[in-house]
Amino acid sequence: MATTWMDAVVVARTAATANIAVLDLAPANGTDFPAYTAGAHIDVLLEHGGLIRQYSLCGPPGTGHYRLAVLNDPDSRGGSRAMHTLELGDRLRISAPRNRFPLAAARRHLLFAGGIGITPLLAMVSSLDAEGGDYTLHYSVRSRSDAAFVSELAENPRVAFHFDDEDPGQRLDVDSCLATPSPDTAVYVCGPGGFMDHVLARAEAAGWPPAALHKERFAASAPDPDGAETGAFTVRVASTGAEYQVPEDRSALDVLQENGIDAPSSCQQGICGECVVRVLAGEPDHRDDVLSPDEQADGLFAPCTSRARSRVLELDI
Repeated sequence: MATTWMDAVVVARTAATANIAVLDLAPANGTDFPAYTAGAHIDVLLEHGGLIRQYSLCGPPGTGHYRLAVLNDPDSRGGSRAMHTLELGDRLRISAPRNRFPLAAARRHLLFAGGIGITPLLAMVSSLDAEGGDYTLHYSVRSRSDAAFVSELAENPRVAFHFDDEDPGQRLDVDSCLATPSPDTAVYVCGPGGFMDHVLARAEAAGWPPAALHKERFAASAPDPDGAETGAFTVRVASTGAEYQVPEDRSALDVLQENGIDAPSSCQQGICGECVVRVLAGEPDHRDDVLSPDEQADGLFAPCTSRARSRVLELDI
């Protein structure tokens, strides 16, 4: 199913840091935006080049507005630069929220934010405060001047700041934070790839089960150099029985869409979950960064990045 776009207007713009713009969006046509839960993100359709980019909703759920915080990243693919040109009153098109990074049903929550990775976790903090949840947020940034929402979080006793250029004693000690795995605790990680990989690796080394670890990436992780070779395979559409060859240099999603199959997509990097379908037959080779191990084991599959270990992969389309 194709994405349904909504018209939004920028009703406020502030600078969280020299490089982070906070944009408040309201419905452009007077109707209400769909509700969302902490951890959700939206797609933004940028008119310049038809780019589609994903941004976490960082405001408290239930306000009627959508709040985004966008880093002007010099290494971006063009989305952040385009977002930073938006001014008060400008209009843009957005999708309804979807949430692949929700708060888990846990007694306690450990949140690790690196840099702009604070955005989905900020909404989680708001929700946990509202419901009296037990949590600790560790917020790591290179410098205090680069940290968004410091004034908003400074008086919160459950928030620990870690700045690379300040007293070494306050830097993040991941091993200490994750020393004792607990069956009633959920861990959340968002930020640059290196930061996330470090936290997740230390959690795994400490014995935390995969089901306790929740992550959201802003960019696809680097391919595993020891992973399986990318080979051609056949994708079968269960609803029609039609089969299509997926070459080693194309994704299953590309092949499906070019053959007229209604296969939704957004990021095309395996990080948003929009294209996820179910495998009915065959053995997937999972290469996404959005599905949990349990979801992968349950047959879910991201055709934009993942491939097949079997000759044929039948999808529930």
